[in-house]
Amino acid sequence: MQAWFAKLAADFSQTFIEAARWKALLKGIGITLELTLLALVVGVVLGILVAVIRSSHDALAETGNSSLPLNILNKICMLYLTVIRGTPVMVQVLIMYFVILASTTNKLLVGVLTFGINSGAYVAEIVRGGINSVDKGQMEAGRCLGLGYMQTMWKIIIPQAVKNILPALGNEFITLLKETAIINVIGLKDITKWAMNVQGRTYQAFMPFVGIACIYLIMVIGISKLISMFERRMKNG
Repeated sequence: MQAWFAKLAADFSQTFIEAARWKALLKGIGITLELTLLALVVGVVLGILVAVIRSSHDALAETGNSSLPLNILNKICMLYLTVIRGTPVMVQVLIMYFVILASTTNKLLVGVLTFGINSGAYVAEIVRGGINSVDKGQMEAGRCLGLGYMQTMWKIIIPQAVKNILPALGNEFITLLKETAIINVIGLKDITKWAMNVQGRTYQAFMPFVGIACIYLIMVIGISKLISMFERRMKNG
């Protein structure tokens, strides 16, 4: 047992301490978090826009007031949802890097756009479900107060929908954090790429990969706690 602990300590030192590898690890954690947060912003903005377009189309179609531009936008949104949700995110990363943004060397930008667009498709359906969960009387009340359709949507419907969908959005945030691990396929030096580089230099797989698994777990637990706190504050409000 003592020999096993001694080997474990040696592997830990070789993985994290020698050659100041912990500095590269901290940089990788920063890249992972930056990529996740920026992609989340893109995904939430895109998802809300798509959800509002689809919900508005469905609501106006029931009354026969849907316009041609809105019908076209709705079809574009449906195509976007079908394509993004129907293809693997790794393939989307490769297409974005080698085809769409082949002229750029900014791998972080590639990751933000790819994961943001991918996340937006799932956020859109989450938000649309939240909008549909709000009582229709809220829209009628807003219109009676003299607000336009979009004003009512942004000022009355969306804030109430956010309360209903916060747990699902939190789950999407956590999923997005874990999915960013595949960005190493284009060489961006996140924590997964760091672990692969360390394993290639030390020929030790256990410590670097178990180490980043623990780091991901800690980050997910931290995010879950923050989401729970935010959810409680919104309920109290």
